[in-house]
Amino acid sequence: MTAFLFTVVVMVLVALGVYLVVTVSAVADAKRITPDRPHPVVDRAQEELRLRYARGEIGREEYLQRKIDLE
Repeated sequence: MTAFLFTVVVMVLVALGVYLVVTVSAVADAKRITPDRPHPVVDRAQEELRLRYARGEIGREEYLQRKIDLE
């Protein structure tokens, strides 16, 4: 009886391990950027706002207010 219980526990642990490996691989693959799956779409208005702030064309307060407005 003990050997049977040990075998069942080992089989459950192996099945759980396989499930975790497959799940983690699928998630990693979904995040991978490939030619058929390019970078996520970037909001051009927010990108322009970030660039203007980085170049010093607008101040912090104006940047934060416009960022809120765009969201």
